[in-house]
Amino acid sequence: MAIRALVTGAAGFIGSTLTDRLLADGIGVTGVDCFTDYYDPALKRRNLEAAQRHADFRLLELDLGEAELAALPEVDVVFHQAAQAGVRASWGRDFATYVHHNILATQRLLERYRDAKLERFVYASSSSVYGDAERFPTDEALLPRPFSPYGVSKLAGEHLVLLYGRNFGMHVAALRYFTVYGPRQRPDMAFHKFCKAMLRGEEIAVYGDGRQSRDFTYIDDAVEANVRAWRRSTPQGVYNVGGGSQVDVLEAIALLERALGVKARLRFETRPPGDPLRTRADATRLQTELGYTTRVGIGEGLVAEANWAKTLYGASA
Repeated sequence: MAIRALVTGAAGFIGSTLTDRLLADGIGVTGVDCFTDYYDPALKRRNLEAAQRHADFRLLELDLGEAELAALPEVDVVFHQAAQAGVRASWGRDFATYVHHNILATQRLLERYRDAKLERFVYASSSSVYGDAERFPTDEALLPRPFSPYGVSKLAGEHLVLLYGRNFGMHVAALRYFTVYGPRQRPDMAFHKFCKAMLRGEEIAVYGDGRQSRDFTYIDDAVEANVRAWRRSTPQGVYNVGGGSQVDVLEAIALLERALGVKARLRFETRPPGDPLRTRADATRLQTELGYTTRVGIGEGLVAEANWAKTLYGASA
């Protein structure tokens, strides 16, 4: 019998790329997405164009936080990528949306599959659970201290996944992504915004002095980590997905200038609340338990994202 996977958030950046990978590997995929308006749903549907042409792909449009989940099929593995994204938007009244999509939806999905004898339930967590970490590189044993409501919601989802694993014997894993980038990146994320502005001759908003740094992870490495977590994770395994490239914002802009052949116009603004000054992953556990080391460096990865951005926004005049 063919292996079947469920991918939530299947029309998103990581979810759609993971879906394409699974289909290429001969795995049947049921994708779930509710096409929220956090960014243009047309971009999400574009992400699924290749999958929609595949005979082993089926799309269900439903909201995991309120739909009847009995409609979800029996599968061998669940990749739970769906979430309300964004640190800056998670403050104030909008936090209710994060509770709905990141916490309630996760709990309801776990309830649906808790007795299903899955090979693995793989949860997409985030480096945002660490906040302003106490040490760098940051390992999974460090006590999480989120610095934003978004980080709180992702950590709550992670705890739900792990406690369902302990209480009901579910085989679960959590992947803490460190700033994933590459083709199909969400339009609210920095590199996508930078490419768009540069190709249109517009200013780039740089928060703070531009020297805050991130551990950036190329999309193909994030996808491979999901596949490895399915196949090789320890019980209730938690893994940093990163360790490939640490650069600051101004260095990344300089790399994009070369990739796009365009000079950036910068506008410096006050750093907003919730953004840590630095992230850096200790990826030892990813290497030792899942047998994987991230492979794509920031230079190569930004060239790929820049080339993709040109298909959306064209070359600069």
